[in-house]
Amino acid sequence: MTIKKLNERIIDLRESKDLTQTELAKRLNIDKSAMNKIESGTRKVSADELSKLALIFDVTTDYLLGKNNTPKWANKKDTYDLEKFLEDNDGTFTYGGDDLTEDEKQKLKIAMTQIFWDRHKHD
Repeated sequence: MTIKKLNERIIDLRESKDLTQTELAKRLNIDKSAMNKIESGTRKVSADELSKLALIFDVTTDYLLGKNNTPKWANKKDTYDLEKFLEDNDGTFTYGGDDLTEDEKQKLKIAMTQIFWDRHKHD
């Protein structure tokens, strides 16, 4: 599994929450063109924006930066459960009977991980 860049994680999280670039830009108090540049990787994210993104998506800044894929509230059993969930479903990554490409599998794992954390969330 390749490590996602910050801009790719932002896109994945934004899409998983069904937010548009405009909606996320408003929450960050920036304009849509700045949001577009962040997502394209041509504009850096400020420390303040990084903190706001972590709050909006309920993830850690380490997760956004690719240092840690696990939400701050997850414990060791949670991470084991996620690994088992992805492992149990790995062989079923097909569409119309055809195997998915590696890129499609990666995207599906990201979506499944986000769904897992959303449904598994606890304090």
